[in-house]
Amino acid sequence: MFNKKPRNNMRRKRHLRIRKSLVGTALRPRLSVFRSNANMSAQLIDDVNGVTIASASTLEDICEDAIAGNIKGAEVVGKVLAERALEKNIKNVVFDRSGYLYHGRVKALADAARSAGLEF
Repeated sequence: MFNKKPRNNMRRKRHLRIRKSLVGTALRPRLSVFRSNANMSAQLIDDVNGVTIASASTLEDICEDAIAGNIKGAEVVGKVLAERALEKNIKNVVFDRSGYLYHGRVKALADAARSAGLEF
């Protein structure tokens, strides 16, 4: 009738399954998304060297507290991350939704990053 496993454990299993095929490099880093109830964050990761190239989060002073956990906050994070990536001459990325559905805030972040200049 219902799963006895917590929802986040199921998401982590999905994330590991997705990560088998996604690898970020210095030329094409992985755009990893993390979504909590109250905040949203994303980072560009070079998996070969194990380095975070750029990151953005609603915990920074890039958006107001009122919009941190909704679609507008996700759009701000996507736009800021894309601007930081373009400053470092990164245009192509691999999108990693981290096991979340491509819907709502995750989709808003991806669309904002695309409209700001990232390609994926």
